[in-house]
Parts: sequence; structure tokens; C-alpha cells
Amino acid sequence: MGFLGETFLAILPGVPTTLVLMALSVAAGFVLAVLFALARLSGLPVIAPAVRLYVFVFRGTPLAIQMFLIYFGLAQFPEVRASALWPYLREPFWCAVLALTLNTAAYGSEIVRGGILSVPRGEVEAARAAGMSGGLLLRRIVGPIALRNALPAYGNELILMVKATSLASMVTLLEVTGLAARIISTTYRVFETFAVAAVIYLAINGALAWLVARAERRLSPERSGAARTGPDLGLAR
Repeated sequence: MGFLGETFLAILPGVPTTLVLMALSVAAGFVLAVLFALARLSGLPVIAPAVRLYVFVFRGTPLAIQMFLIYFGLAQFPEVRASALWPYLREPFWCAVLALTLNTAAYGSEIVRGGILSVPRGEVEAARAAGMSGGLLLRRIVGPIALRNALPAYGNELILMVKATSLASMVTLLEVTGLAARIISTTYRVFETFAVAAVIYLAINGALAWLVARAERRLSPERSGAARTGPDLGLAR
């Protein structure tokens, strides 16, 4: 077996860590994104501006700095070290999950908010005229339509999060990029090692893109034909 095959087998054990990092951060980030989007749309005097500031800060600063601040910065505060969260915050895995979660929640909240705003006003007014309460309206009308409209953009966010997990190697976490860096430190074969890592990321994101595309077709079966052939722009002669 050549160097590329050996490198592939050496990096492969990092795939589960990468997938778990992505899955946990995306799941928790989606919950926060929905809550933040609803808070923004609520227009409450204190909550809405606070969420807007949070989104501005986490979208306007690099994820690498956010991860460094959480992993290295929080340990400087005695209150954090004395808290019940310290057993988790001193571990690189949970610090990486926290940084990724807070980051994707900021981006995801804007995607969810855009999906909610894209719901046709006429359908909302018709549901209210039929006597639907706020909670039922959200579950039966606004939620499904917003999810369908936001799914393409959120699919891109999922792919970005898979790539963002590579930054966890900066806090000593041995996921795909971390293992690749360790191999390079002993072999000095940078191009081949990172090429293998890139193929692994490409395979993960390819599978993820396929799943998102299937979910889009399932939620919007009437659009599947148009998605394959493209819109009719009247250019045919």
C-alpha cells in the first residue's frame, strides 16, 4: 500500500469526531437559530436588540478567534473555573462544540428569519381567518413553508459547518485536519496528506448535499421537475 492509502487509513479515524462535532453543533445551533429568529421578529424592546447584537458580533468576527476565546480565554476567569461547567469547558471537544454552535446559530438565525419572512402573507391571513391560534399557525402554516424556503440556504450552512470543524484542530482536537497535521509533522509530505484530507471532506459534503437535495424534493415535490430542467425563460424557439 502506498503513502496515499496509508494516509487515508490514518486519517479515517478522525471522521467520526468530525461528524459528531458537526451534528452536535448544528442540532444545538438550529434550536438557538429558531429562538433567535423568533426573538428578532418579535420586536421586543430588550430581547430583539440583544439578539441583533449577538448576530452582528458572531457574524462579524472569525470563528478561529471565537474558538480561541472560548478555549483559552474562559479559563482565565476564576468564576468559570469554579462553576459546574468547568469540567466541560476545560475539554477541547466541548469548547469546539460551543464555538461552532454559537457561530452557526448566528448565521442560521438569519436564514430562518428569511424563511419566515418569505411566507406569503395571504396564507397567514387565511389561516387566521380560519381561527388558527398563534402556536397552531406556526406549526401548520408558517413553520413548514419557512422550512421549505430556508432549506437550500441552510444546506449550504451545513456544508460550511463540516469545513469549519477543521478549526477544532487548533485547540488540539484530533479530527480529520488534526490527524492530517500530525502526519505532516512526521512525514513532511504536505501536499499528499492534505489532498487525502480534502478528498475525505469532499466525500462527506457530497453525501450531505445529496441528503439535502433529497429533503428538498420531498418537501417540494412540485419543484423537482423544475429544479432538474430549470425555469422556463421563454428562450426556446
